[in-house]
Amino acid sequence: MFYGVDSEASLNPPWEAMRSHKFWNHTAEYFPLKIVKTAELSTKNNYLFGWHPHGILSVSAVAAMCTDGAGFRDLYPGITRYITTLTWHFKFPLRRHLMNIFGVIPVSFRSLTKVLSRSGGGNAVTVIVGGADEALECHPKVYKLCLNRRKGFCRAALVSGAHLVPVFAFGETDTYKQVPNPKGSIIRAIQMKFKYVTSVSPVLAYGTNIIPFVPGVVPLRKEITAVFGEPIPVTKTKHPSWDQIHELHNLYKEKLVELFEAHKEKYGISHDTHIDFY
Repeated sequence: MFYGVDSEASLNPPWEAMRSHKFWNHTAEYFPLKIVKTAELSTKNNYLFGWHPHGILSVSAVAAMCTDGAGFRDLYPGITRYITTLTWHFKFPLRRHLMNIFGVIPVSFRSLTKVLSRSGGGNAVTVIVGGADEALECHPKVYKLCLNRRKGFCRAALVSGAHLVPVFAFGETDTYKQVPNPKGSIIRAIQMKFKYVTSVSPVLAYGTNIIPFVPGVVPLRKEITAVFGEPIPVTKTKHPSWDQIHELHNLYKEKLVELFEAHKEKYGISHDTHIDFY
């Protein structure tokens, strides 16, 4: 019952009947959330989806990748998808089994490479690259992405030979409003200390409620469009060098910027707004 967080049981295929229930269609329609496909994904390959931005609760990634509400399976047939989260979630048996049903796996190097190295292809793992750090920078119409130091996902792609796919969810940062927390403020200092101890970002954010005009935990009803970019081919490299990881990381950043710039004005973002990496 208390198997390890990276055990085979934690990496089982998701329960598609649960993920495809019609209930999830209503979840996607709430925002509404839609997926835009820019390229085909061959089922002969495995893929690592880099999802941006993190937002407060990553509602677009969860709704699009844990369920079929946004129509992923129709757009990319034959791709079995997974999504990652912090490993400590898997220490609790009931929560672990529930996450397994929806294809949630630990965000560890071992878990990533184990799934992405499966023979036959047709597997995709989503990593919300910015993580807890980026959640603290989440404000409407702000596009600060924590990516400069995040290179582990590129190493996992190289070791497994999984192709990289940048994904940008336009509207994700509009689903919650966060209390102002500029760097240097007391609020930010407390948040960073808490995150250092627990690995969890204590965001002070609010959405809506069943009572009109009363703040709550329900995401704001804002349109979200997740645009999937073209896959970046990756050659399997058992022991990648630092230079190889750095080169792939730079290429990934370039393709992510291209994706953002090509689509931003369609979704209400001004021509002068750009991604700010840190």
